[in-house]
Amino acid sequence: MLIPFQQLNPDTLTALIEAFVLREGTDYGDFDVSLQNKVQMVLQQLQQGKVVIVYSELEESVDLMTVQDYRQLLAADEQQ
Repeated sequence: MLIPFQQLNPDTLTALIEAFVLREGTDYGDFDVSLQNKVQMVLQQLQQGKVVIVYSELEESVDLMTVQDYRQLLAADEQQ
C-alpha cells in the first residue's frame, strides 16, 4: 500500500527518510554528502514522484523505494 508523503507529520517523514538514508549505503563518490543533504535529496525525489513510501501489511513495515522498484514488486506479486 502506498502512503502519500504529504499525509505524514513532517517530523515523522524526516525520521523515515533519515532511517532510509542511514541504512541504504549509497556511495556518493569522491564527495562527502551530509545527512541533511541526503535527506533533502530523497525528499525532492518524493516530491517529484520518483520515490514512494510503501507500507507492507505482511511485514508490518514501511520502506521507501523507487517507482520502478515498486512496479516490479507489484508485477512479481501478480505472478504469484
